[in-house]
Amino acid sequence: MEFRDRFDRLHDDLRVSVTDRCNLRCSYCMPEQPVWFPRSQILDYEEMHRLIRVLAAHGVRKVRITGGEPLVRKDLDRFIHLLAGTAGIEDISLTTNGVLLQDMVQPLADAGLNRVNVSLDTLDPMRFRQLTRRDDLDQVLAGLDAAAVAGLTPLKINTVLLRGTNEDEAERFVETARDKGWEVRFIEFMPLENNGTWDLSRVVTGQEIRDRIHAGWPLDPDPSNDPSAPAARFLFRDGGGRVGFINSISEPFCGDCSRLRLTADGKFRVCLYDNAEIDLKTPLRQGASDDDLAGLIREAVLGKGRGGALEILERKERLPGTRTMHQIGG
Repeated sequence: MEFRDRFDRLHDDLRVSVTDRCNLRCSYCMPEQPVWFPRSQILDYEEMHRLIRVLAAHGVRKVRITGGEPLVRKDLDRFIHLLAGTAGIEDISLTTNGVLLQDMVQPLADAGLNRVNVSLDTLDPMRFRQLTRRDDLDQVLAGLDAAAVAGLTPLKINTVLLRGTNEDEAERFVETARDKGWEVRFIEFMPLENNGTWDLSRVVTGQEIRDRIHAGWPLDPDPSNDPSAPAARFLFRDGGGRVGFINSISEPFCGDCSRLRLTADGKFRVCLYDNAEIDLKTPLRQGASDDDLAGLIREAVLGKGRGGALEILERKERLPGTRTMHQIGG
């Protein structure tokens, strides 16, 4: 039986965080000196795989691997190989900051990885240092080139524009993406950070960016858009590829949400913006059956609300959170 909530939304897309650790320190994602989960609290690959097998038996078809930064966890290619052999899983993707991608991308592709998204908020080295507190832009760009060689195309670039910080780079990203064959996805600044600095006034809306891009490169809606996908995609009228907009604040897509989340420490979440989560690690380690685990998951899905992003839009303020983004997974 598929996992459907009380709004009849089918949940077939899982985000699984393999670690809370990261080699960057992006200010909107984590504190400069984060406190990591103890290693004993982190699920091992076999535990994650068992939970994914349970989910796949009930209709989950897509798995996206996230972090933290997933490439800092050892032997990630072994985990991808496990997923690639899982009945029902049709698509395996990875979201990464790209710093370690150059040397790891071919083993990941060989293991069965289908797609890769790279989070990159600036193409300017000085701004990269300011935003990430690290000096790794060259490594990220080299990783993107390596991913193209490995055939993980089209490469998707996740870009968050912040008003007063980097909102002037939209056109530069488009120019670079059209030249290199990337698909840029502009993501609105989400209220999932560590120190209360999220402010609606810092959000650069997808509509604003789309209008600017359309003025230089006319856009048309992509007829192949998936209504359950977070990005609204547009085609360049001249045939120069696609660009996407994830407008989770100004135009929440909660009504078509198909996503579930498993954190690195074994918590199951049905909404990025909802603090409600259930513990799957404890029953898993105490010998729960697959049916027991599926029952816990089904109960959580049935308790899913209409959408946390809708509440943010209505309240015009961030929702109180117990986890930062690097502890949940992208």
